Amino acid sequence: MTITFPHMGRIYIPVKALFDDLGVPVVVPPPVSKRTLEIGTRISPEMACLPMKINLGNYIESMERGADTIVLTGSCGPCRFGYYGIVEQEILRDQGYEMDVVILDAPGRDPRPLLKQIQRISGSSPWTKIIRAFLNASKIVERVDELADILLRKRPRELKRGESDELQSRFEREVLKCRGSKEMLDFIAVFKEKADSIPERRDASPLRIGLVGEIYTLIEPYVNLNIENKLGSLGVEVHRGITAADWVKTHLSFDLKFKRERKLKLKKCGNYLDLCIGGHAWETIASTVHYADTGLDGVIQILPFGCMPEIVAESILPAISRERGFPVMTLTVDELTGEAGYMTRLEAFVDLLSQKKGKEYEQA
Repeated sequence: MTITFPHMGRIYIPVKALFDDLGVPVVVPPPVSKRTLEIGTRISPEMACLPMKINLGNYIESMERGADTIVLTGSCGPCRFGYYGIVEQEILRDQGYEMDVVILDAPGRDPRPLLKQIQRISGSSPWTKIIRAFLNASKIVERVDELADILLRKRPRELKRGESDELQSRFEREVLKCRGSKEMLDFIAVFKEKADSIPERRDASPLRIGLVGEIYTLIEPYVNLNIENKLGSLGVEVHRGITAADWVKTHLSFDLKFKRERKLKLKKCGNYLDLCIGGHAWETIASTVHYADTGLDGVIQILPFGCMPEIVAESILPAISRERGFPVMTLTVDELTGEAGYMTRLEAFVDLLSQKKGKEYEQA
């Protein structure tokens, strides 16, 4: 059994460490590229959402490198992600690819099916080893997100233009040379120190923009056209409404403090959306309200074309913007999204926020 998985942002780092610790062969999907998207688009239904098309491209590129088993998490509710595993397996079979698909569904009342699947992909490792490997992988998720947050803060303030981008690129190139969680944690710690030491301009006063929306489009740079770096280069400090670490803590962790804070945050959107409708629509509304309350300059929602939960959230955001005087912009992405028009919209939104902030300073 040689395992692969969907490529989603930097999630490949903890997943590789997890399987390294378990001694299970793993093929890390190559970074999402134009070829990945072309493969997935060619074999997917036309109206399938963008993440599914890219996932299929990931799997075929991984199979070309020797993978024979796909591992992905499951879901339930209105979001189509809950059907991904079964639908993707059928599509691959129709194309002549025989892949074993292992879906890690949330445990619900009976955890035994999940535990059985975990043991299946762990090479029958003892539970002490499995638990230790998962705990170390969750630490790596947090440390990687902490490094990303440092770079998000540094990018609009850096003294030497492009230093944060160069450090991030070097980290992503070299991290795969590490084997196992200990090497990776040590490697991440070194790069966190390097990121902290990037010199800043003393006069920097960047705009602050929150990114909200569907999790895949938020954390996969190829899909969102590297929006975090683009906004940073425009002098914006980016705040992320949801991260990989948040997802892990919400679904797989017993971090009670985080769960209490999340519950309080979700309560803030009671006037706009008071229940979960699937995907991350609830978090989108709650984060937008939170960012308005905490004084950010604006919010950008990112969603894949046809994503029902985020379309519902998109219809609610204008009310929040109007009632709170808080600028909001929505970006919808699919395989036809062009970078030039996308960049023009970003620049226009940032310019609008700069003018608004300048007027507020004048009035003060």
